[in-house]
This record gives sequence, structure tokens and C-alpha cells, in this order.
Amino acid sequence: MTGRQRRRRDATATRRALLDAAEQLFAERGFDRTTVREIARQADANQALLFRYFGSKEALFEAVVARRGRQRLAKGAPETLVEDTLRGILARESTAHHSLETLLRSTGNDNAAATIRREVGEEYSHALAGLTEAGDAELRADLVLAWILGIGLLRHIAQKDPLADADPDEVVDLVLAPARTLLERSG
Repeated sequence: MTGRQRRRRDATATRRALLDAAEQLFAERGFDRTTVREIARQADANQALLFRYFGSKEALFEAVVARRGRQRLAKGAPETLVEDTLRGILARESTAHHSLETLLRSTGNDNAAATIRREVGEEYSHALAGLTEAGDAELRADLVLAWILGIGLLRHIAQKDPLADADPDEVVDLVLAPARTLLERSG
């Protein structure tokens, strides 16, 4: 039993190392310019393990793209999703820039773009759309999502001032009220 538990811990650590390495390399190079060999080497893992745990480079990419968003969706209540997501993107120590860079560098690949739409867009949009009863809930959700992603792009990728150096609390205060108005329930 101890050997089995040890193998499971090792498998979990290897899987996490592969995800971490893939996240970094996809952010640096995009989907097309990142090889399975490079991911395995950076994770200090055998390339065969990547295929064992994920099946393909495409499935690994999907896991990387979905990873942070699903963690955020699972952590908080739907009512705090906008604020939690915004604070996550605004944090100085945020890894949001990796996700944003991955999105930017990989949208040229049709399969990667479809994964991004499905994993990022649909899951977040669905969660946000559930916050309103408006007939155009999906459009409202996409607008809020676009605003949050745009804030992340300007802050971390373009590093445009004053947003790049703005106090996260101030940005949240300015964005949260209109976002809530857009997603409010009729009642």
C-alpha cells in the first residue's frame, strides 16, 4: 500500500510539473512553437509520461488553459466571480500574464483557438450569465469577460500606465459597480 501511495504522489507531482512547464512554454512561445520534448525536458519528466497523463499535446494545452479558470470558478461563489477574477488579474504576483500570453500567442492555431473559446469563454461566460436574468445574459457576460481580459492585457502585457501601476482596490472599485449593474438580476 505504501508503494502505491508513493507512486500516486509521484504521478501527481509529475503531472503538475508537466502542467507548470507547459504553461510557461505556451506563454513564451505559443502552442505551435512549443514541442512536447521541450515540455518534458523542462518538467524533468519522460516524454512518454506526458502522453500517458494527457494523451496529446492538444489535450495538455486544454488542461493548461482550463486549469486556472477552473480553480477560480471552483473557489468562489458566483456572486463574487467578477471581483475574484478581477483581483486575480490585478495582483502583482499574478500568473494571469501567463494565461494572457498563452491566449495571445496561440490563437493563430485553429485547434488552440477553439480550446481557448471553449475553456475560457464558455465556462466563464456561463458562470457570469447565471448572475443575471436578462434576455441577453450571454452578451452581458461576454462584455464583462472582455472588459476583465482587456484590463489584464493592458496591465500585464502592454504595461500601460496608469493601469499598470494602479492600486488594485481602486480598479476594483471603478469596475465592480458597472459590472454588477450589467449583470444584476431583475426583481
